[in-house]
Amino acid sequence: MSGLRPITVITGASAGIGLALARVFARNGHELALVARREDRLHALADEIAATGAPKPVVIVADLAQPGAALQIGEALKAQGAEPQFMVNNAGFGLVGLAASRDRDEQLAMIDVNVRALTELSLAFVDSLERHRGGILNVGSMAGFLPGPGMAVYYATKAYVLSFTEALHSELKFRGIRVAVLCPGPVPTEFAARAGVSGGLAPGTLTQGAEQVAEAGYRGLMQGRRTVVPGLINKLVTILIRIFPRRLLLRLVDSRQSRRRSAQRT
Repeated sequence: MSGLRPITVITGASAGIGLALARVFARNGHELALVARREDRLHALADEIAATGAPKPVVIVADLAQPGAALQIGEALKAQGAEPQFMVNNAGFGLVGLAASRDRDEQLAMIDVNVRALTELSLAFVDSLERHRGGILNVGSMAGFLPGPGMAVYYATKAYVLSFTEALHSELKFRGIRVAVLCPGPVPTEFAARAGVSGGLAPGTLTQGAEQVAEAGYRGLMQGRRTVVPGLINKLVTILIRIFPRRLLLRLVDSRQSRRRSAQRT
């Protein structure tokens, strides 16, 4: 035993699904460490959670696009006498536009956050996750089931998250570590503005609130599920995606993204 107390680490906790996940974990008795770049928002959320009578979360200001995030988070937790029991990798962003036309550095930064940092943080604390019989929740997307012309790099990062997490679920289950990937459809958050989207990301029938998505992710992780797709319609869509010819899926996604680009130009 390490003597360090167990804590749940949530990245991207300053807004959207990450903020909702923090509230859900706190309601269920988990002490939290909140990680993001926006310090003021993290402190506001920590104060909100503490006001409910829960332990005040540890605030860790970090830019996951930069190397060394796992070391920074680990050292910050040790200074507080804690170590991860659950690792929730929610931080990520998307970019709309043709891959050859978008800024290359910005797209590489997206890979750093969505793929490299998520992988590093998933693997960095396996020993402490095993000690505390905890787990990993990686936030993916329904985009991970699809090819994504018009958002090619973003869709590819989420395909990685889906594949990596499902494989990790199999590798770590024998060590008593739960691993799940949460794959929501569109969620009304700041994601669209960051991605450069005006209007909705997808039909309203696929859209769910951040709180609903967070509850589904938490339940799925605690139940030991591998893949969590919130919402019956969204589940059906992911099944259909597996049946449809890839060529048709490419055409459908490309057509929607083309219409969005045309609408933004007018």
